[in-house]
Amino acid sequence: QAQLVESGGGLVQAGGSLRLSCAASGRTFSSYAMDWFRQAPGKEREFVAAISRSGGISTFYADSVKGRFTISRDNAENTAYLQMNSLKPEDTAVYYCAAARRYVTVVAAEIDYWGQGTQVTVSS
Repeated sequence: QAQLVESGGGLVQAGGSLRLSCAASGRTFSSYAMDWFRQAPGKEREFVAAISRSGGISTFYADSVKGRFTISRDNAENTAYLQMNSLKPEDTAVYYCAAARRYVTVVAAEIDYWGQGTQVTVSS
């Protein structure tokens, strides 16, 4: 069972950048596909980005963040990252790290493990 802990959230002005980190416990991190989801107040949780298992050759992004956000992973450090550039007020949300055991997915219902979330607030 994986435990995921996010960090790196905070308050930033529009146009700024943040890097979120997700530290995973256990020795099987490289076998998990990793995702980031987000949830804004009053809205459903939505997919942000995903990276495939092992070498992370395949990445996937929501259209709303494509070209601005980059997902990556460091298997030696058991950590996944989300680099967020050109942030907009509409990116304000709680960001959740997630892990999938079987295959890379963009569907929340197919996620096996969730972190507790980290708040990102973008001011205009």
